[in-house]
Order: sequence, then structure tokens, then C-alpha cells
Amino acid sequence: MRLRYRFRLYPTPSQQRSLARAFGCARVVFNDALRAREEAHAAGLPYLSDGDLSKLVITEAKKTGERAWLGEVSSVVLQQALADLNTAYRNFFASVSGKRKGRRVAPPRFRSRKDRRQAVRFTRNARFTVTAGGKLRLPKIGDVRVRWSRDLPSAPSSVTVIRDAAGRYFASFVVETMDGPLPEAAAEVGIDLGLTHFAVTSDGRKITSPRFLRRAERRLRKALQALSRKQKGSNNRRKAVARVARMHARVADARRDHHHKLSTQLIRENQAVYVEDLAVNGLARTRLAKSVHDAGWSQFVAMLEYKAARYGRTFAKVDRWFPSSKLCGACGTVTEAMPLTVREWACPCGTVHDRDVNAASNILAAGRADSLNACGGTVSPPA
Repeated sequence: MRLRYRFRLYPTPSQQRSLARAFGCARVVFNDALRAREEAHAAGLPYLSDGDLSKLVITEAKKTGERAWLGEVSSVVLQQALADLNTAYRNFFASVSGKRKGRRVAPPRFRSRKDRRQAVRFTRNARFTVTAGGKLRLPKIGDVRVRWSRDLPSAPSSVTVIRDAAGRYFASFVVETMDGPLPEAAAEVGIDLGLTHFAVTSDGRKITSPRFLRRAERRLRKALQALSRKQKGSNNRRKAVARVARMHARVADARRDHHHKLSTQLIRENQAVYVEDLAVNGLARTRLAKSVHDAGWSQFVAMLEYKAARYGRTFAKVDRWFPSSKLCGACGTVTEAMPLTVREWACPCGTVHDRDVNAASNILAAGRADSLNACGGTVSPPA
């Protein structure tokens, strides 16, 4: 299984300038290639092949006075910029033709030098290495200090150097993992995701929503007000932008850390994990949009999915139209309406339900019913 391992980098000022040069060259090559293809399409010419495009915007461009500085960075960085453009075009064409599932993908667009997040990728052809002293050696950049939080499970196939909006540098390695399955567990769990409680499990456990963005909202509001008073283009405005970016980065890091710890605990304790397939994009267009984005359900579910595949657990999503909250887990009766204000309700059969615990139990039963047994048949939900 291929995974990404990310570590913090601490480049020196000269290395930061070299990385800035690499970011700029990769961005220029990407934009030149995109412009060449758009001009060819507007003129009615055939679609430029990858080889012709590489020769036009890299090989021939280096010979001109306007683009001679492209030779100051590793050629692998420039080739990977073209690879990113080709991937964007393939995803766009597959989305238009219907071969790609999910939301429709927009055509590639030009990269801006004002974007505070920049990235370049080095493959094995660039011959990047990790030195004996634990530094990352990058071509035409030097040995960059890395803060290793764990060991790499195998030799990386590529590394992406990222400068995020807060001005921090990271190295993201792509590695192959050979983890064996965890010891089998007897428990299975259904999870109901919400806003009052981030997650409610079928065994009655309720995980309080941390609300990282809401807790930092007061400080963020003051920082944004200070940013709005700064003159555009001034050094003070750039400092204010960086301050706001650092605050958002702290919120995102705290949310990611919470999701990692909770998802790892659920995968270790349960042999099978079932969740509801929520329509996050639809919920993000309602008055609950800020709370939905603050919860980060999609990131959490993605972590559960890849960790289950990594450690040999069962993971499945229950259909979003399944009436988990309105279905009585005792008799199977479905109520007509269930407003969000109703947290407990009584079924005509006499059973009193906690809305979230009942929904989690129904998700567990539906997930078991959809899973396959050893003979290939469906497993019936418990009575």
C-alpha cells in the first residue's frame, strides 16, 4: 500500500531562496505549457503531445534569453510540472466523457505567484537522498535539515517539498508499506457523525465535537480585522496575512491530529467499522456550513477507510438515503418526520430511543446486512 509520510523541513535562508527559485520555475513551465495548449486549441491545431510540449517549454525555452534561468533548477522539477498539467487534463477529459465518477472536474487553470502555498516534486531520477546525518539532499538546493518523527518503512519513490500558507516547509515522501493485519477483534461498530457530538458509536459512546475553528474564532476575527486595515502591497499587510495563515494552520493541525487519534483507536478496537455516506457538499450549502467544515467529516472518513485497508479491517459506507435516525431499531417502524431538535423519541412499540445511539445501531445493522459472508452471501442484520 502506498502512503505519504510528511516531515517538517528547516531550510537555511540560502536554501529558501533556492526553493523559491524552484517553485517559480515550476510555475512558469506549467503556465507556459497550459498557454501553448490553449493557443493551439484556439487556432484549431492538433493537441500538443507531451514530448512536443516538453521540447517547446523546457528544451527550447532554455535557449532563449527570457527563459534561460530555467537551467538553474533541476530538470526533474520542470518535468514534474508538465506531469501535473497532463494529469489535470486527463482528469478533465475523463470527467467530461463520464469515465470519472464524482463531481465534475474543471479544466486546468494558471498558477499564481501570489499563491502562498507552493510545491515541487523530485522523483528518483533527481537522485535525492537522505544523508547519514539525517538530512535531505536535494539537487541544486543542498542538504536540508529534517525533523524526523518516525522512520520511513521503505525507500521513498518521490518527495514533494511544500511551503504552506503559513510559511512552513514540509517534505512529503511516497513510500510502500508492508504492514500486516492487526489481531482480530470481536467487536464491530457503527458510527453516526454529527455536530453536537462529533461521533456516536453503536455501543453508546459519545465523542464530543472539539470545534477547533469555533474556539479560535475570536482570535481569528481580531486578526482578520487587523488585516483589513493594512494597506495593500505593504510589508505590514504581508505580516498580517502570514499571521492569519498561521492561525488557520494551527486549527487545521489540531483537527487532523484529533481525527488521526480517534480513527486509529476505532480501527484497533473493532474488526468492522460502518459509517453513513454523508452528503457533505450539500450540507456545506446550508446555514450549518461553518460547523460542517469545522467538523471535517470527509477527512475523518477517509482516514478510517485507508487505515482499515492498511490493517486488514472491514470498512463500509451505508447509503445516505438509509433512514438511520427515523428507523426504530426494535420493531423496524419508520417515523414520518424527525426534526434536528428531537434528541429522544418514543416508538409506538414502547421503546424510547436516543436519536444518535439508535442511528449508530441502525448503521451497524445495515452495514452488516450489506457485507458478504465467507460463502459470498449477505449477512442478515440481527433481530
